[in-house]
Amino acid sequence: MRELEREDTPSPLSASPLAVIGRGRVGNSIAKAAEVAGIDIRLSAHDAAIDGAGAVLLCVPDDAIAEVCERVAKTRAPLVGHVSGASTLDVLASASERGASTFSLHPLQTFADGETAISGTPAAIAGSDGAALSYARSLAEALGMKPFEVPEEHRAAYHAAAAMASNLLVALEESAAEIVERLGIEDARELLAPLVLRTAANWAERGPAALTGPIARGDRATVQRHRVALAETAPELVRLYDVLAMRAKAVAWESAHEVSS
Repeated sequence: MRELEREDTPSPLSASPLAVIGRGRVGNSIAKAAEVAGIDIRLSAHDAAIDGAGAVLLCVPDDAIAEVCERVAKTRAPLVGHVSGASTLDVLASASERGASTFSLHPLQTFADGETAISGTPAAIAGSDGAALSYARSLAEALGMKPFEVPEEHRAAYHAAAAMASNLLVALEESAAEIVERLGIEDARELLAPLVLRTAANWAERGPAALTGPIARGDRATVQRHRVALAETAPELVRLYDVLAMRAKAVAWESAHEVSS
């Protein structure tokens, strides 16, 4: 009987209201998108907006999801979800144990502030049952996102890829800017930004074929000069350069192999 009831899960527009818990950058951005979509939304920093909600979406730090979920579970909300990229549905176990369907919806986007537009953003979804998965998909689509499924056992690896593409990219570019600044050149970020943006656009359009520079050309002498210069200017970054250079060499070889085959 429970499974039959779950199959009748309401759509995002009828599961009113949607309670978004967490006033951080993700919570605020999702709430704004929900308002535009015509979804009855309740945004709260805590769990005061849960009573009577058709669905609850936890936009809180990963290490707080289970704790907040325990409080939410007591209200017996029919649908409880989170926006974590790395966490599985296990962190919502307290809600599931009380009969709720659980889901996750992770916007594959970087949120620099609480007004980040999410329309067109891919969203990784999962559900504890068919109805919960359907709700997650419908909610993502209602918010203008493009849902796709990620197997629960691979959530951490998926999120690691997202972190490499976003968070670690920022760390890499800051490293490059720091080298330029140590040379006494001002406005390093402004100077490097066009190169970074064009490279990202080339990669989006061409994939590994976007790789250029001395490693792609097989210019070992220039690479060695880079290493010597870094050892003098930023010795702590030599190891980073070496690791990235090895990976770039592998990408260049794979790309050339694909072209030749």
